[in-house]
Amino acid sequence: MKKKIVFSGIQPSGKLTIGNYIGVIKQWVKMQKKYTCIFCIVDLHTITVNKINFNLNDTILDTLSLYLACGVNPKKSIIFIQSNILEHTQLSWILNSYTYYGELKRMTQFKNKLIKYNFKNINSGIFIYPVLMASDILLYKTSYVPIGNDQKQHIELCRNIANRFNNIYGNIFNIPKPCILKYGGKILSLQEPNKKMSKSDGNYNNVIYLLEKKQNILKKIKLAKTDSDKNYNIKYDIINKPGISNILNIFSSLTGNKINEIEKKFNGKMYSDLKYETSKILSFFIERIQENYYNIRNKKSFLKDIIYDGTIKARKIAKRNLNKIKKKINLIK
Repeated sequence: MKKKIVFSGIQPSGKLTIGNYIGVIKQWVKMQKKYTCIFCIVDLHTITVNKINFNLNDTILDTLSLYLACGVNPKKSIIFIQSNILEHTQLSWILNSYTYYGELKRMTQFKNKLIKYNFKNINSGIFIYPVLMASDILLYKTSYVPIGNDQKQHIELCRNIANRFNNIYGNIFNIPKPCILKYGGKILSLQEPNKKMSKSDGNYNNVIYLLEKKQNILKKIKLAKTDSDKNYNIKYDIINKPGISNILNIFSSLTGNKINEIEKKFNGKMYSDLKYETSKILSFFIERIQENYYNIRNKKSFLKDIIYDGTIKARKIAKRNLNKIKKKINLIK
């Protein structure tokens, strides 16, 4: 029986974080054993916000090296760079005609960008970003999309676009299902646990990078915001105790221990005890990733070969599927 397709991607817009690993890449490593996995370095999404003082060629190879260091296997998965497959942007233009202005205007991430940039100089690429994301996914007849919780709204839009198109032309697109972890689907900022951990965060202490130095990890976890509960009640409560819940999420995701087991283990102990244990686990885990990363990163020809092979495989699928779509809408005979 033909394997179902998994598609996912991460922007090469900066150093990957522990949030990227726990929320998405960890799922990739597991899913590649069962499905046909297509993992993309989405550089076209990156240029909507990063245009100067940014060496995209280097960060693409950094990102690919981290994919591999975390356990993504190029023999089991297709790995490629988004801009190398022109069918992504061709399908995106087609799907723009099946997407409503009001839908894009309601996207939470777009609203957040408006506020961040004080409603000035927002380029149209940011506005239509979700349509390109939909084309990335739908182009490969994707069944499952492992994502962080913050991308859920974009997947809902993708599904709506696919259903709208299918209602006109028949069952052209698969309707993809999001795969979001119950715990770890959204790792939060260490200092501001009301928002997600982001690799582009201006506050360095909010984020733990996969290439973070050990002493920085210990310091950042130690300083991570918890709450003002004087009883030091270590309990998962994402609404009332987001800071401590975030630490529990990290601990659970890296050890495989259930949240309630961790709560029992630290019952009656102080927040500093949980933080210390978490920082040790995190340091050890990241150290192994870094070992793999530095062993891979300087092998430029090896990395280029992976990109080349992945591009050939992805282009074959993309070209075949886009031709079917173009025939349906009478763009080609």
